[in-house]
Amino acid sequence: MTSEPVKDEDSGVAPDVVALAKVVAALRAENERLQHQASTAAILERAKGLLMARSGCSAAEAHEELTRRARADGRTLTEECWIVLGDIPRAAAHPPFLAVQGVTDGPGIPDQGSPGPPRSTRPGAAPAAGRAGQLLETGAEPRPPSRPTLLGDLSRALTGTTCPQDVAERLLDHLAGPPVRADAVLLFSRTVHDALELAGHAGAGAAVAAQWRSVPPVGGIAALDTVRRGEAIWLEDPAQDAQRYHLIGQPSQKWRTRAWLPVTTGGRVTAALGVLRTVEAPFGEDVRELLRSVARLCAGSLRAGDVRPAPLRLNGVPGPSRSSGRPGAPEASGWCAPSGRPARPGRPEGPEAGTAALVQAVFDVLPGPAILLTPLRSPAGDVEDFRIDAAAPQSVDIAGRRGRRLIGLRVLECYPTVAGADVWRGYLRTLTTGTPYEGEPFTYEEVTAGLRQRSVYSVRAVKLGDALVVTWAGHDDVDRQQALLADLQRLGNLGWMDWHLGTGAITWSPQVHAVLDRDPESDPLPLDAFPGDVLPEDAPDFTRALQGLLGAGTPVDRQVRITTRGGVRHLRVVAEAVPDAHGTPVEVHGFVQDVTAQRTAELALTETRQAALAQRNILQAERAVAARLQHALLPLPGQSLNLGDLRVDVAYLPSHDDLNVGGDWYSALEMPGDGILFAVGDVAGHGIDAVATMAQLRFTAKGMVVTGSSLTGALHRLNTLLLHTRDHHATATLVLGRYDPADRCLTWVQAGHPPPLLVRDGKAEFLSPPEGILLGATLRPSFGEAVCRIAPGDHLLLYTDGLVERPGEHLDEGLARLARAAETELSANGGSLDTLLSRLLPDEQGDDVCLLDIHLPASA
Repeated sequence: MTSEPVKDEDSGVAPDVVALAKVVAALRAENERLQHQASTAAILERAKGLLMARSGCSAAEAHEELTRRARADGRTLTEECWIVLGDIPRAAAHPPFLAVQGVTDGPGIPDQGSPGPPRSTRPGAAPAAGRAGQLLETGAEPRPPSRPTLLGDLSRALTGTTCPQDVAERLLDHLAGPPVRADAVLLFSRTVHDALELAGHAGAGAAVAAQWRSVPPVGGIAALDTVRRGEAIWLEDPAQDAQRYHLIGQPSQKWRTRAWLPVTTGGRVTAALGVLRTVEAPFGEDVRELLRSVARLCAGSLRAGDVRPAPLRLNGVPGPSRSSGRPGAPEASGWCAPSGRPARPGRPEGPEAGTAALVQAVFDVLPGPAILLTPLRSPAGDVEDFRIDAAAPQSVDIAGRRGRRLIGLRVLECYPTVAGADVWRGYLRTLTTGTPYEGEPFTYEEVTAGLRQRSVYSVRAVKLGDALVVTWAGHDDVDRQQALLADLQRLGNLGWMDWHLGTGAITWSPQVHAVLDRDPESDPLPLDAFPGDVLPEDAPDFTRALQGLLGAGTPVDRQVRITTRGGVRHLRVVAEAVPDAHGTPVEVHGFVQDVTAQRTAELALTETRQAALAQRNILQAERAVAARLQHALLPLPGQSLNLGDLRVDVAYLPSHDDLNVGGDWYSALEMPGDGILFAVGDVAGHGIDAVATMAQLRFTAKGMVVTGSSLTGALHRLNTLLLHTRDHHATATLVLGRYDPADRCLTWVQAGHPPPLLVRDGKAEFLSPPEGILLGATLRPSFGEAVCRIAPGDHLLLYTDGLVERPGEHLDEGLARLARAAETELSANGGSLDTLLSRLLPDEQGDDVCLLDIHLPASA
C-alpha cells in the first residue's frame, strides 16, 4: 500500500511514534513480499512432489523436468507448476490466426510479429477471442463495453494480481478489444536514479522485452518523459514521433500508435504505463480518459511490497530474476515507492487539514465506523479517487486496518473492486447533488494473501463541504456469530436454556429438543419438570440438586440418565441462578449436553480394564504354579557336573515375560554300563500345558534309553506319545545323545532341533545333523544317527532356539553370532557360560534359553 507522505511536523504525532510507524510499515511490506515468496515456493514443492510420485524420480530431477517443460513451452516456472498440479489446463492447438481491425488477442494467439510465447487464458481475462470470432461470423463490430463496465471488470481482474507481470497481462486481456484495441502493454518502474526498469510486459515479445529491460536516464525516451513530467504522452504519427523519441519496436514500426501514461502512487509518479497499438487512428478523447482511469487502477494494484522487474524472457525462457539472481526464482510481488521503502500514508495539507482535524475530533468519540472521504480531482475537474482524511476508532476494513491507520489511504488503491460499483456511483452522485446516498447491502470481494474474502456492507454517505462522510454497517459479524453458535451446539450436542422464575418465561435453543429427543414443535419444560423421564436411580440426587439451585442458589453440574424414544441417554446438566437484590433466585441459565457416547465409551473402557486385570491375575497365578512345577521337575545344579571324564555346565534362563513359562528342558545323567545320556529339548507353547508336556518327554526319554532302547527308537516312541496326547496336540524339538567314555564318541539323533556346536582349537563348527523331523508332526517320521568323536579340550554346546532366534532376523545370522561368541569365550584357556550368555542375549529376552556345555578337559 502506498499513499502520500506524512510530514512529521504537521502530523501532530510524537517523532518516536512516527519513527515506529515507519518501521511497522516497512516490516509489513517485507512480510507481504515474504508471504508471496513462501506461497510460490510451496507451489513449486507440491509440483515436484507430484512428479516424484508419478515417475519415481528424485527431487532434483523433478525440478529439472519442470524447468525444461517451462523453457520448452515458453512459460514461467510457476505457471508450469500450476499446470502440473492441474489448476491451469495445458493450451490446446493454436486456432487459426485472427486479424480483424487490429484485434489480435485471445487464448493461444501469438502477437503480430512477436517472437514471444502465446498468452494463456487467465482468470479474469476478457473474452477477446470470442469478440474476434463474432466479427468474423457477423461482419459487424460488436458494441464496445461502457467505460464503467470495462473499469469494473478490469478492477476485479486486477484484484488477484500478485506482481507487475500479472498486471500487464490482465491489462492486455481487457484492453485488446474495443474501444482501446491494444496490442501490447508495457509497465516501467522508476528507480532511485530516475532510470526505468521493465517491470511487466504482455504482447511485446521476448526480443523487445530483452532490448528494453533497462532504460538509462537519457533524453528521447517517451516513458521517461512521462515519469518526469507526470503527464500522458500520445504518439500518433510514427514519422514525426521517431524524430523526437526512440520508439520501441524499431525498425519494423509495427505499432502505429502509442500511449504513455504516468502511474501515481502516494502523490509521486513511480511508473509508466505504455499501451501500443497497430491501429493507425489517433486515440479518441473517450479512449484517453479511459486509459487515464486504467492508470489509476494500476496504482491500486501496485501498492504493496517492493519494486522488482519482471524476469527477462529469451525465446519464451525465463531469465535470471533480480530477486534471486538465478533462473526460475519466484518473482517478487507488489510495488512500493522507488526509494525501496514503503511510502507513508498521506494526510491533507493546507485548508483541508483544519477541516479534517475538526472532523477527526468528532469521529474520535463516535461509537461506530465512519470515515471522511476527500475527492481527488483531475485537471479537468473529474473525480479520480477519494482519500480517507479522518476515521473513527471503530472503523475497520476487510484487511484488518483500524481507526487512524486508514487515514491517507486512497479508495481505488486499497479497494479496487469498488470501481464501477453502485457505491462508487452513489459517492459521485452525492458529491454532485448533495443528496445523501444510502445503498442496499452489497458484497465486497478481495483477494488477500491468496484467499478470496467476502464481506457484506450497508453504506450511507452524506456531503460535508467538498467531502463525504461515510458510515457503514457490516452484516457479517452477527450472521457469523449466529452460525458459529449453531455449529458449536450441533457439534458439541448441547443446547442452552433460560428460565425466568418470576414471569415463568422459558427459552430453549433448538438443540435442546434434539438432546432430549423431544418434538421440535413441543413447548419447553418448566424447571421442576426438567428434564423429564429421569431414571428412578438418579431422580433423588437430581431433585436435591435442583432444590439447592432454587433455594440457596447453588450451581448445578451433574450427570443424569433419562429415558427417550431411542433408549437411555446420559446428560450433563449445568445451571446457575441469578439472584435479585435480596439473594433470591429470579432467573436460571444453563445448558444441557448429551454425553451418551462419551459415557458409553467410559463404561466400555472400564469393563475392558477390569477384564484385562482379571485375566492378568489369572495368568500370574498360572505362571506361579507353572514355575514351581518346572523347578520341581527340572532342578538346576549349583555347580558343574562331573560325568565320567566330562565336565558338564548347565544354564537355564527364563524369558522376561512375567506371565509365561516355557517348555525348555535338559537331561544329563550316567547310565548303567558307563554310558552318559545327554538331551536338550523344547516344547512348543508356554504355561502349564508346556511344562506338563516337557515332564512327559524328559522322563519318558530317560526311561527308554536307560532301559536299552535305541536313540532312534526313543524318538519314534516320543513322537507317538505327542500324537496321542488327549487334551492338546503338542509338538517339540529334541537333541538326544549317548556318550561312550571308552572311545570318547557321542552318538546322537535330532528331531527338528538346532545342531550342536563343536569348539575345537579355538574354532567353532556346527555338526552336520542326521535325518530328523519335529516330534508330533507326522505319524511316520524318519530319524537317523550321527557320531562325533570328542577330543581333549573340546567344548560341545547343546542349546534351545531361544539362544539364537531374534524377531525379524534369519536363523543363520543367530547361528553365526553364536559361533563367533563361542570361539571367543570358550577357548583353550577356559571361559564360562555367563560371559557367553551376556554376549548373546539381548536386554529384553523374549524366550526361554537352555544351554549345556559338554567339555572334555585337555588333561584327559
